[in-house]
Amino acid sequence: MPTKLVDVEVATAARRDVPAVVLVSTGPALGPGGDGIDVSGLTGKAGEAVRHDETWTLGVGTGSLADYRAAGAALVRALSGEDAPKTADVLLTPDFDAANVRAFVLGAALGGYRFKVTGEEAPKRVGSLRLITADDDGFEEVLTSAALKAHALATATALTRDLANTPSNVKDPRWLTTTAARLADRVDGLSATVRDEKWLAQQGFGGVLAVGGGSARPPRFLELTYGTTGPHLVFVGKGITFDTGGISVKPADGMHLMRTDMAGGGAVIGALLAVARRKLPVRVTGLVPCAENHVSGSAYRPGDVVRHYGGATTEVTNTDAEGRMVLADALAYAVKNLEPDLLVDVATLTGAMKVSLGLRTGGVFSPSAELAAEVVEAGANVGEQWWRMPLLEEHVSAVASEIADYKQCPPGPGGITAALFLQKFAGDVPWAHLDIAGPARSEKVYDEVVAGATGFGARTLVELAEKYSR
Repeated sequence: MPTKLVDVEVATAARRDVPAVVLVSTGPALGPGGDGIDVSGLTGKAGEAVRHDETWTLGVGTGSLADYRAAGAALVRALSGEDAPKTADVLLTPDFDAANVRAFVLGAALGGYRFKVTGEEAPKRVGSLRLITADDDGFEEVLTSAALKAHALATATALTRDLANTPSNVKDPRWLTTTAARLADRVDGLSATVRDEKWLAQQGFGGVLAVGGGSARPPRFLELTYGTTGPHLVFVGKGITFDTGGISVKPADGMHLMRTDMAGGGAVIGALLAVARRKLPVRVTGLVPCAENHVSGSAYRPGDVVRHYGGATTEVTNTDAEGRMVLADALAYAVKNLEPDLLVDVATLTGAMKVSLGLRTGGVFSPSAELAAEVVEAGANVGEQWWRMPLLEEHVSAVASEIADYKQCPPGPGGITAALFLQKFAGDVPWAHLDIAGPARSEKVYDEVVAGATGFGARTLVELAEKYSR
């Protein structure tokens, strides 16, 4: 770990004895496809990869950024075939700009991602691609910069996938936090602190301790720190390394997927590493409260009242709504100790968001229309789709409890009431809650996504950090 991705470089000269890839598009733009290539029968649809002896054609659709991501991913998958070459030169068309290169490289780097625990020899993967551009003054440098950024974003996504895909017999709170700390130690300017259950008890992290109390593998709290100047961004990620639902136990069907319930925490870890590697002039802190939600005699119960960091109390009504319990502690910790200019939490939080937005779009909750728009724009820039959801005033009263300050899982629209609960712990800081329950996992391959953990959210966080560093 992390999984090695395809290397991509930009150059002005093709290599000898390396297959060339000719790009073709749909509609009237579907041309001859290069000298000596018969394009009859081709559609130019994004991702249509066809071998012609020692040359390939690759459909790029209408040339949208989504089409270029899909094309890059499809090419790498095609080259991963048993008898296919493991490198190729892609002949860029004159209209290729930096944004197109970022999209293509992102797709190529992630399309060949593979995670499998096996005793068999791993298949040989594509080693490298070279993007061939015109020998224009300075243009190669511009495209190279775009390719490097795309590869950094892809690396953040791939690491998030690695962490989320790791099975939970390996991945417990200790493993997740120490792995992140080990990776952080390799990056200049990034530091990591891991706190154990004793520290959590001393500091009053009642939510994390309650959720983790049912497991023999105790909770941890990860704090990643980068930078000392510029706006201070704090990213908080849910780090539930396995979720049985606790006493409010989940149905057996689908429970195996709960190894990815820390995908939000993985996104924060991946993003912090990428921000540090890119040396962005901004200050970023990543907080990942980690716990395993298990069933045992020491598990927390419906009806319990839990005291969070900072003193606020929550009446527990459903132990399967554990993500908001650990996030509440971390948000309160950030507000009290870190003086953030921006606070963003990201979590696989509610099944309700799958119903609302499906499996490819994340939900954004924020009282600030401007901040919500920034998240949506950041996602669009890096190929992640978000939709702003409302914090409906008529449901605010439902978060109140008769025997505590707040009710953990009030009635009403589940995604909205969960966000309203978290808002209580965000104080007056500019805050956004990102619910990625839908797009964090996929059951099938599409575009640059493969089955399993998708790594969704990491790229958006990096892009947000880059925006605030300008």
